[in-house]
Amino acid sequence: MEGEPTLRLRVFDLNCWAIRFLSKRRQERVQLIGDMLRREGFDLVLLQEVWSERDYSDLKVKLAGCYPFSHYFRSGVIGSGLCVFSRFPILDTLLYQYSLNGYPYMLQHGDWFCGKSVGLIGRCLTPLGVTAPLLSLSLQLHAEYCREKDAYLPHRLVQAWELAQFIRHTSKAADVVLLGGDLNMHPEDVGIRLLRGWTGLRDAFAEARHFEGCKNGCTLVPDNCFTDKSELLPFPLGIRIDYVLYKAISSFTVRCEELKTTTGPAPGTDIPFSDHEAVMATLHIQRQGQPVGATLGTADLALADVVTEARTEVGVGLRAAQRQRYSSGRMAVLALLLLLLQAVAALGILAGLGTEQPFPKLSFCLLAFLALGVLVLATGLHLFHTMEVKILRGTEDQMWMALRALQERP
Repeated sequence: MEGEPTLRLRVFDLNCWAIRFLSKRRQERVQLIGDMLRREGFDLVLLQEVWSERDYSDLKVKLAGCYPFSHYFRSGVIGSGLCVFSRFPILDTLLYQYSLNGYPYMLQHGDWFCGKSVGLIGRCLTPLGVTAPLLSLSLQLHAEYCREKDAYLPHRLVQAWELAQFIRHTSKAADVVLLGGDLNMHPEDVGIRLLRGWTGLRDAFAEARHFEGCKNGCTLVPDNCFTDKSELLPFPLGIRIDYVLYKAISSFTVRCEELKTTTGPAPGTDIPFSDHEAVMATLHIQRQGQPVGATLGTADLALADVVTEARTEVGVGLRAAQRQRYSSGRMAVLALLLLLLQAVAALGILAGLGTEQPFPKLSFCLLAFLALGVLVLATGLHLFHTMEVKILRGTEDQMWMALRALQERP
């Protein structure tokens, strides 16, 4: 509508892959990222995998002139890695950590220790004449690791479901919702279809009037020197797992004018900014004369099918978790029985019921310590998988209620 206030919002989203002592050429890449952000002057910067708070502090100092407002979201053991830099004042923030986030014993993956989360900028003061038009989210979901045998799919679907519910319940007071991050899902995966269908979020790549960058908008490409080429063999062009999603809720409209991705090494260097390509979106936000009402989901047969598919996968994960709980519980019981037998044997010897030690004392003690260690480990796993079962069952019940509501709508 002519004459109404408008905002041309430039957004930068990047999975930085920056963890101290492990990430390759981390400090050099962080320096390059800071130089680019200061040179380009985006309105909003959403970063993931900035696991070193020192890197965040260095970026904050470096970018203070261009991005006077920033926030680092802390969670987990090594941190969520999420941070936001903004040209506009940030009035409040919120962090939500997903209830399921992989397994603590999968040390080679480490997602559990990150405390994967979604960081929310609840209110951002923009030049549109209102105090809270923009609700921004930076997030990361559990990584896939193996597409053929994806053991983490149920956890990632629980995260996608919780994220969708989180957006629905936190966006009611906002005018515009903007989400950026590494969703670790292909565009056709059930998780991304569930998230978009349930929230009404639109994909900037699909909606952009002009696109420039890697073919098909891919953000994890085989040409990147930091990627594992073997994981991308089925995808010669790469995969698109980093997104900028958005929607207008009340009296605003949003459209994506332009979407870009970085393509290979940073200018003047031989290395890229990260193992992921950055996503840069230019959004045109305009106030309308009359509120258009909130769109919280599409209640149709397609969405019902998506929820059914997601619920089926969560059910598969639930049965696997129940088997793991049973196995760990049985192991704990066997270890406890062994300890009890050793205790009875030791008491018998002390009471004089045995004339001599049936086997060497050192071996007896080592066996006791081994049984105790197995008991502690198995008990911990049993408790963890018990919580996993409860969360998966609860999510399955929520999806069933949502599915029933969709099917009962006229």
